[in-house]
Amino acid sequence: MKALRVEEPNKIAVVEIPEVKLEKDNEILIKVKAAGICGSDISIYLGKSPVASYPRILGHEVTGIVQEIANSVTRFEVGDHVIIKQTESCNMCYACKHGRDNVCVDLKVRGVNIDGGYREHMTVPETSAYLIPKDLDFKTAVLIEPFTIAFQACARGRLQEDDTLLVYGAGALGSTIIQVAKSFGCKIIAVDIEEDKLDQAKRLGAAYTINGKSPTLKEEIQAASNDYGPTVCIDSVCNPGSFEFLVDVVGNAGRVVLMGFDTRVSEIAQFKITAKELDIIGSRLQHDKFEKVIDLFARDIIQAGDMISHVFNFKDIKKAFDVVSSRKFRKIVLTF
Repeated sequence: MKALRVEEPNKIAVVEIPEVKLEKDNEILIKVKAAGICGSDISIYLGKSPVASYPRILGHEVTGIVQEIANSVTRFEVGDHVIIKQTESCNMCYACKHGRDNVCVDLKVRGVNIDGGYREHMTVPETSAYLIPKDLDFKTAVLIEPFTIAFQACARGRLQEDDTLLVYGAGALGSTIIQVAKSFGCKIIAVDIEEDKLDQAKRLGAAYTINGKSPTLKEEIQAASNDYGPTVCIDSVCNPGSFEFLVDVVGNAGRVVLMGFDTRVSEIAQFKITAKELDIIGSRLQHDKFEKVIDLFARDIIQAGDMISHVFNFKDIKKAFDVVSSRKFRKIVLTF
């Protein structure tokens, strides 16, 4: 069968690999139908990921059809439509035992340090797949995975109805956070430097939108949060400066949720954290969020219609990466 594999940074090709077969009693065999290109896939391709290894078959936003099931599988039948969980964990370490398997000490992430779904068929344990409605097309269903990342961030921030949430960065990641946060019933402020992204944030549910280039940015955020400051800030810009700014602007007893893998150092005085008794919270991948997000899709709370800007057959991966280089895209989906 054919697969897309990054042999080394900046070198990706369609390769022939052996057909996969069921090897364990709890596995299902999936015919891959669609897979998304994520920012982390781009980083791995460019050699900028601090956690990837090579050669690597990319792809962790993967949907498909169950073609075969092993003897002990009870959750699925042949013909079911599914989406694949991004990770595999040990289920034995402290993190796993405390409901944090997304940060397992032996965490394996598909398309990062184990092979992912950019291939025609794959096998996974039945616990690594989730049933999706058959009336949800495979390309749109790819978006469920990035929305689980957004749901994890909102859950880590302990988002509640009486919170004022600042989403700092209203691009691809920020727009998913806004839509998930809307289901929590809180007030949402979105900040970005591009007006078209702010317009979209407004359509998706942000009560206030503010241009990040404004010379009175902090004052405008304060005014939008009743002069208290946001009670929860989620950083979807993910650089040292954004972390510093959010610690400065968040209100007393607030939470700042970080999602980036930037290895550069932020300069933050302890006083700013201690005086307001802030919670600085990391959010990585997701834990137990797929079914919650699938429910949001089923109830039409998620507006995914215009999020996909380009669709390519997986063999046209170089054309897809040309679009990535242009930076003029929203979500790119590969079909198989």
